[in-house]
Amino acid sequence: MKTIESLAPQNVWKHFYSLTRIPRPSGFMGPITEFLLNFGKGLGLESYTDEIGNVIIRKPATAGMEDRKGIILQAHMDMVPQANNDTKHDFTKDPIETYIDGDWVKARGTTLGGDNGLGVAAIMAILEDKNLKHGPLEALITVDEETGMVGAFGLKAGELQGEILLNLDSEDEGELYIGCAGGIDITAEMKYEGVKPEEGDVCYRVSLKGLRGGHSGLEINEGRANANKLMVRFMYDAVIEAEARLASWNGGNMRNAIPRECEVVISIPAENADTLLELAKDHEAMYNEEYNAVETPITLTVEKIDAVAELVPEEIQDGLVRAIFACQNGVTRMIPTIPDTVETSSNLAIVTIDSREASIKILARSSSDSMKDYLANSLESCFAMIGMEVTLSGSYSGWQPNINSPILASMKKAYQVQFGNEPAVKVIHAGLECGIIGAAVPGLDMISFGPTLRSPHSPDERAYIPSVPKFYDFLVQTLADSPKK
Repeated sequence: MKTIESLAPQNVWKHFYSLTRIPRPSGFMGPITEFLLNFGKGLGLESYTDEIGNVIIRKPATAGMEDRKGIILQAHMDMVPQANNDTKHDFTKDPIETYIDGDWVKARGTTLGGDNGLGVAAIMAILEDKNLKHGPLEALITVDEETGMVGAFGLKAGELQGEILLNLDSEDEGELYIGCAGGIDITAEMKYEGVKPEEGDVCYRVSLKGLRGGHSGLEINEGRANANKLMVRFMYDAVIEAEARLASWNGGNMRNAIPRECEVVISIPAENADTLLELAKDHEAMYNEEYNAVETPITLTVEKIDAVAELVPEEIQDGLVRAIFACQNGVTRMIPTIPDTVETSSNLAIVTIDSREASIKILARSSSDSMKDYLANSLESCFAMIGMEVTLSGSYSGWQPNINSPILASMKKAYQVQFGNEPAVKVIHAGLECGIIGAAVPGLDMISFGPTLRSPHSPDERAYIPSVPKFYDFLVQTLADSPKK
């Protein structure tokens, strides 16, 4: 059977394969950090970690290229750990199992880790190759990008020497990104005392599955369903028509991933069982009709379970259901001057409720700082009105585009010569590390690009094989054509 190591360019895919063997979910950086350090040191290159844990590797300029501006090749080492419900996978121990499906590389039931493993693999190939032409190079491979851009935020001024940063974390070959959205985390929390179920009530587990999920920035404009938002519609009706009482709610597990599954445990009077089953059937049909063109078949199943000891107090439950129902989710506004590009959005990412406490986590994004603040304040108000304590954290500004960038002009010309057409120049609705790194290292000339990926942050993640050689060849040519000091 053909494996990814046989794909072109082999020097990139062999390194990507090695990365799939090393567990690297966000928050579990030890093994991958050691691997990258050993790789750099094995090449005889200066290799170390900074205070926050980012790996930095330096490669001197090749002969005759010493007068070129230093280039920083940047990617992140962590990956989003998402698996299908029927896939048993321990992301801290198990390797990612890849396979080839036509023109795509996929993983079996899990995220692939192409985001940002292919960027890291390309950097490794560049560092290893002694036949390339390039000026002074630095590899900056950051930690825990997916859970708050920890490595970028922890980067100290003066740590880097380069003047140009090439971020290899975009997901459409042939596109150059010169700006990105900023973001902010909204967390709403509440504690309370649980109450006992009514005598004679019966308990059910309601599970919603089958959604595609995906990246809460790149794919927020595709109209994909949010599991928490679908479940709250069911819960709203179940409370009214079946006298449902909430015991627990678990939906989503990553701020930057559109939630794919949600499960609630509820208690109802025994005589309302048929009503509950009919509601679930009707909602399942409604959701599949509404999302027929976007989602795979959606399932909403009801399973009778043993009685629970405690429920959420009724007045708290009603407030939570209404607030989750009212919570803004999805696209708020497009960029007025670029109508096909999302400016502002939010992702109702994680809802965790039990009989004694509730936690709701949201990621808001915008390329406009004022609109980001407006949306964050709106979301804060939504949950503060029911008495939740709301915290805003992790705010970062967007990366403002520079259309007069020297490296942009050089790369547009190189792409035209190589492939016969100009690359598209865009602003991305995702939180690239460029904005944060640019704040720590003022004056950097920055571009983001990469091979084509689809559905990152979900088990449907896949890499488009024909895009990888184009991406890598373009990177090699960009280094050869780098501007002089």
